[in-house]
Amino acid sequence: MALPLLPGNSFNRNMGKEKFHKSQHWGFCNNVRMLVSEDKPGIGGELLFGQKIKPKYSVFPKGMGIDMPSWVAFDKQVLSFDAYLEDEVPDKSQENYRIRRYKIYFYLEDDTIEVNEPVLKNSGLPQGLFIRRHRISLPPPDDDHFYTVYHFNVNTDIVFYGRTFKIYDCDAFTRSFLRKIGVKLNPPGQCPEDPYMKTRREKLDYMGPLRPCQSFDTLKQFLEYDRKVLRFFCVWDDSCSVFGDRRELILHYFLSDDTVEIKEILPHNSGRDAMSLFLQRRKLPKYGPPGVFQPGQLTDQTVLNVYGGYSENRVYGYLLDKYNLGKLDQEFYKDTDLSIGTTINVWGRKVLLCDCDDFTKTYYRTKYGIGYTGGMFLKRFRVKKPGQEVFKSEFSEYIKAEELYVGAKVNVNGYLFLLVNADEYTLNYMERNSDKFPLSSIELALQKLKEEKPKSRELKQVFIAADCMHTTMVDFNTFREIMMNLTVGKLTDQEVITIARHYRVPEDPCPDRNVLLAQAHQQLKKNTFENFERLIATCVYQDREKKKVLPSKDIKRLCKSFRLPLNEDLLGSLLSRFEDSEKQINYESFFCALNWRVNPVPELGVVSYIKERCEDEWLGMPSPIPVKGIYYLNLLKDVFGSEEE
Repeated sequence: MALPLLPGNSFNRNMGKEKFHKSQHWGFCNNVRMLVSEDKPGIGGELLFGQKIKPKYSVFPKGMGIDMPSWVAFDKQVLSFDAYLEDEVPDKSQENYRIRRYKIYFYLEDDTIEVNEPVLKNSGLPQGLFIRRHRISLPPPDDDHFYTVYHFNVNTDIVFYGRTFKIYDCDAFTRSFLRKIGVKLNPPGQCPEDPYMKTRREKLDYMGPLRPCQSFDTLKQFLEYDRKVLRFFCVWDDSCSVFGDRRELILHYFLSDDTVEIKEILPHNSGRDAMSLFLQRRKLPKYGPPGVFQPGQLTDQTVLNVYGGYSENRVYGYLLDKYNLGKLDQEFYKDTDLSIGTTINVWGRKVLLCDCDDFTKTYYRTKYGIGYTGGMFLKRFRVKKPGQEVFKSEFSEYIKAEELYVGAKVNVNGYLFLLVNADEYTLNYMERNSDKFPLSSIELALQKLKEEKPKSRELKQVFIAADCMHTTMVDFNTFREIMMNLTVGKLTDQEVITIARHYRVPEDPCPDRNVLLAQAHQQLKKNTFENFERLIATCVYQDREKKKVLPSKDIKRLCKSFRLPLNEDLLGSLLSRFEDSEKQINYESFFCALNWRVNPVPELGVVSYIKERCEDEWLGMPSPIPVKGIYYLNLLKDVFGSEEE
């Protein structure tokens, strides 16, 4: 009697099975049927008894801690190995074999391999791409499987299509990656030298001219770069010297003969005599001014002797010194020495290269691969501190806000920045959070000054000598110089700014009435507005009680209706200067003061912002000072007591 067809009552192992296909063990090779592989699973893809199938695909890649496809996890990650191959050379007596170097690239995203042979000059061999990128099968009898990352190591042999490549080294990324996945790396080896190339190089070293002569020809350079000139916009900052200022220059570098010419840009009404050239066209020495040389000492060629025959068709010639004995070496500026941000020496003057034209940018981009592009220097992201190991188990350290202060030097991806100043918001934020920014704490800064009590009398005398007008205040540049010199570097720039801001002279937030009138006259004159009589007549018509005053809001409304060309802030400031206690304005005096033809006021001069003098590392334009004046007597009283007043 048969058991009912219920779960648990049947011994048929195929119940519920859907795959019954058989593995194919036979195939065609050169139109001959033959056994392709024996390691195939049984019916339905199930393993036979005692059978272990080798992985067909790579055991790697697999997401590191996250489940993502390999082409995402290992995108643009390539292992690079250095290998060489001994290539036999039959039927040639000069050489029996050649050593050919290769680069083996293993792409982790899909286990593909690419082999390249670097191009060797005058080798006479086809070089470049040797094996295109694809998956390479193992040598027989395992040719039904492919190479994985675990087949590669240093100082091992690897076979690609019958050719044995000897891997002798790899790059740093490959070495670190293999260690992380558990591969024990062998010590790196060396690539043997090609015997034929060695013999060829020795022959070339022995070959030399039979007489001491040399070739010196600049015709090619002249024909190639004639009338091609590099142009840089430069600045020479001579403000530190007496009666010195900043000079704007234009540097021309002639590619045909490596000479330099500098012109000066003179602004209008500068008071300087117009000079044709700041530097006449010539070769510019790097370490000028050099010494005084005799005529003929600075030459490109040294002549030993001049010869000629005695016949009618005699030929004149000369012998040159191959070794240039006694020649004075002097380095001159080349195009490779010029770049934006570089300071060059022009006969003892430090000239800063600030910008260049489009032709110069194209020249450096095409010849040297340098892109002079403006815009954002560094996009917003966290910056790692320098000197850290790239591949490590610990978390990387990044630059924090607490490490930034005025006077600090910050290394941002290899570029060293000197922080010379900060804006008002930054200084206020650091002073409010002085627990995180100790250099912005006024208590700690004054505590450092109290340690200099033996110098208190000297400090007071220096401040009094600097205050020649006896105003009990000094400007910021003088204050900073005195504090830095007397404390001998104990105070940083951030602490000096903190003290200066605490004892600063308060500034008047409201500008003077004459200043506002001068600004209004400039705008009215620019727009040629002269309709003041009608404004006064309209005000007289609205003044029913004949008090010659109107409310401030009515005057403002009337100015807008007549389209007075003044912005709202300036108009509001002017009205507030003419208001009385009852918010009334004498309209006749107000509009007469605005009449720039009848009552002109002196024009405003150019506002000369006081700049902060910084260290020699900063070669650009200094930044505006944090404060203008400091009460030094209050500082001395708080630090050293009342006896030092």
